[in-house]
Amino acid sequence: MLREFKDFIAKGNVMDMAVGIIIGAAFTAIVKAMVDDLINPIVGLFTGGVDFTNKFIVLGGDATEYPSLEAAREAGAAAFAYGSFLMAVLNFLIIAWVVFMLVRAVNKAKDSAVAEEEVKAKEAPAGPTELDVLLEIRNSLQKG
Repeated sequence: MLREFKDFIAKGNVMDMAVGIIIGAAFTAIVKAMVDDLINPIVGLFTGGVDFTNKFIVLGGDATEYPSLEAAREAGAAAFAYGSFLMAVLNFLIIAWVVFMLVRAVNKAKDSAVAEEEVKAKEAPAGPTELDVLLEIRNSLQKG
């Protein structure tokens, strides 16, 4: 049973998945920092620094009673926190756009590397074809 487990872990797809998860976690941290530290401040300039996370409506009551969403929740009021939802959607769209742009850049770099390899392969001198080798063997057999 231990040998089977060792064989299972040693398979390439399990290791590839583990590496993918680790790289994905690191990539998530990079994208989150980029969005939080670089992009959201720029978005804040365009929206006048408005933070939507504290926008809410108290259901069955008056929202002016509570200075913040947290205060309304602590008081047990039923709060429709539309601002938090809007910020989550906005952050998702920003993160999706950043990931799209990063993947697009990586794909372009990969495509250019493949194109360079194809150019190098075309420029490399071509060796003898199979027919050339067979003709050479036939000729040498005829001589001998």
